[in-house]
Amino acid sequence: MKNLVRLAQKGDADAFAALLQSQMQNMYKTAAAILSNDEDIADAVGDTLLACWEKIGQLRETKFFRTWMTRILINKCNDILKKKKDLHYSSEIQEFPEETAAYTNVEWMQMMNCLDEKYRLVMVLYYVDALTAAEIGELLNMPASTVRTRLARGREQMADIYQIEDRQGRNQDMEKAANGGDV
Repeated sequence: MKNLVRLAQKGDADAFAALLQSQMQNMYKTAAAILSNDEDIADAVGDTLLACWEKIGQLRETKFFRTWMTRILINKCNDILKKKKDLHYSSEIQEFPEETAAYTNVEWMQMMNCLDEKYRLVMVLYYVDALTAAEIGELLNMPASTVRTRLARGREQMADIYQIEDRQGRNQDMEKAANGGDV
């Protein structure tokens, strides 16, 4: 990846395209952790690609390309959220993608949508983008200890959600059995 970054910094569009292609799925998942619909996610990713291309010459350390790109993406997502807050909708309908080729694990997506936003982003950066707590802390301008705490609380919240869903499923099975239905 470092070689592709160096070539891209010299203006090689093919190297830049290959570099971004390798990061596209991670970018989508990160944006999906922050934004709620495909159009906004596509806008954030597109804006990030453009910003990365325009500013890749400013990247000092090639080994930090992924972190640098993710920071730009998060900023673009936050810009979109700010713009949406400025618009006041009378009735807002939240859209969730059913399934896309880039993000096929629907169950994971649904679970992430159930988490508080402050845990969701940290969980995606840690589990999907495979960043360390220190890298996430640097990216989000927070101490690594805060990142570790949010990871732990996010895991707890996920466990609570699974327990509730498991209990609800068992209760429904018991009701079906009591009413003579097949389980």
